[in-house]
Amino acid sequence: MPESQDAAPYQVLARKYRPQSFNDLIGHEAMVKTLRNAFSSGRIAHAYVLTGVRGVGKTTTARILARALNYVGPNGEDNGPQIDMAQEGLHCRAIAESRHPDVLEMDAASRTGVGDIRELIEGVRYAPVEARYKVYIIDEVHMLSTAAFNALLKTLEEPPPHVKFIFATTEIRKLPVTVLSRCQRFDLRRIDPDVLTEHLSAIAQKEKVEVEREGLFMIARAAEGSVRDALSILDQAIVQNGATGEPVNAASIRDMLGLADRTQVWDLLSAVFSGDAKTALEHFRTQYDAGADPGVVLRDMLELVHLLTRVKAAGPDAAGHGAAGEADAERARDMAGKLSLNALTRAWSLLMKGLSETREAPDPAAAGEMALIRLAYAADLPTPDEALRMLKRDSGSGIRDSGSVSAQPNPESRIPSPKSALGGGGYSAEPAREEAFPEPQARRAPAGPELRSFADIVALAGEKRDIKLKIELESYVHLISFAVGRIELRLHERAPGELVNRLTQRLREWTGQFWAITVNANVEGEPTMRDARTAEVMAHPLVKRALELFPDAEIAAIRDIRPAIEPVAEAPDETDEDEEQEA
Repeated sequence: MPESQDAAPYQVLARKYRPQSFNDLIGHEAMVKTLRNAFSSGRIAHAYVLTGVRGVGKTTTARILARALNYVGPNGEDNGPQIDMAQEGLHCRAIAESRHPDVLEMDAASRTGVGDIRELIEGVRYAPVEARYKVYIIDEVHMLSTAAFNALLKTLEEPPPHVKFIFATTEIRKLPVTVLSRCQRFDLRRIDPDVLTEHLSAIAQKEKVEVEREGLFMIARAAEGSVRDALSILDQAIVQNGATGEPVNAASIRDMLGLADRTQVWDLLSAVFSGDAKTALEHFRTQYDAGADPGVVLRDMLELVHLLTRVKAAGPDAAGHGAAGEADAERARDMAGKLSLNALTRAWSLLMKGLSETREAPDPAAAGEMALIRLAYAADLPTPDEALRMLKRDSGSGIRDSGSVSAQPNPESRIPSPKSALGGGGYSAEPAREEAFPEPQARRAPAGPELRSFADIVALAGEKRDIKLKIELESYVHLISFAVGRIELRLHERAPGELVNRLTQRLREWTGQFWAITVNANVEGEPTMRDARTAEVMAHPLVKRALELFPDAEIAAIRDIRPAIEPVAEAPDETDEDEEQEA
């Protein structure tokens, strides 16, 4: 039989389950709390701006706020604006359906001109017809022209007491600061995947449809924090099963979205970290043939690498945060213990480069395979600093402190093969060995020359041929205290602004150690080395006598006659005097 003429038309889930009160909103608790406090204290602003990505509830929140401002009980009881609207009030339905005479909605995307705003301003002077306030909701307000903003500005600054403005925009940066400064701003953030998954589960129960939990989580991730997008995808997933009444499984949702199988992504990542390019390519091709987009596969790998890095850096408890499901969290805890932090950060960089190439390449699948091959072969290689450290450790004295290789290395020493260095970049069945790749604290052991005083640092700058830095250290630094790895000093008023940063960087390069350099302007400190040397020269008996004989003479320069590089240990130092003065 044909469908009854009186049957209600089908409503998509995004419209059917649109929030009707602040209690229905999810993920925006901070905003609701602020508004609740404002309403209870009577500190209600005259203009609000709501910003966020698509589908997070900007227009819906604007309508709910308009209802709250004009709420009157179902029996006409008027207790002022109310955040809690347990019952539908006199004006609620008309406002929700965008047909209330005192709540005017305007789409700035289609009405951008100054004439439209002037028409709006003309109506501001008139009192509301039925409700408490006349509320103007302007959606996509960033689309207004400059002239339209200028025309609105004066009214926005001093509106009549019966008028409220609510603006919604996805491009908050395009709003003039003169408009933003006159509004209370609320940032509606993306909804967390776990929260969105629970919301989708509740709606599926109301629709009497069974959807696998993993499938709901896929939808939440694909929606990228947008409730509307998530409900649209759920609508499509439900339709796929038709009227069979069978549960909507995760596999069908994955096929619908063109996603990669999460389990296979873990297997792919494991193969890559093991340096097994052949297996990695097979996993990638299997997912590609099943309909997964190459860019999506790499994005999923990036997400898992980020999760592993969080676990490695912050501990096993970090696996439960973010977009990780319980299965992901369990595998992350297991895999993170077998990888070094260097391997993970390098994988992130290579995958980011690969994802960029995949988006631009004429053949995305080929670009994705190339990215996996690079990553698989890089997994077996130590980073340059790790290779140098292993070479130095194995060759003993074959490497000098300066980092150069001796002309006659130890015959027994050799660079470890990639597989022996697997802990530095690869994935193995055993946890990464601490001695091969120490934690950051152990990495800070000095690898360069031993510096026992500030004078040693100045001398090192000369040896490294950084004459500019050497002169600045001698002329502008008043030393307060010195310890290995830590210097406290006061700078001369003529010192370059970047001197401390440059010194920190050079010490890191020359010694392999991070030096904490503190500037303290409240302590006098020692004289600069230049001043100390000048005072020493001036106190010399010969200099004093010379100045007595030539009272008009001046010290033009004081030079060190020692060579920039010290002579070899076997050669005796025949220099008795270190300084000469010119008069």
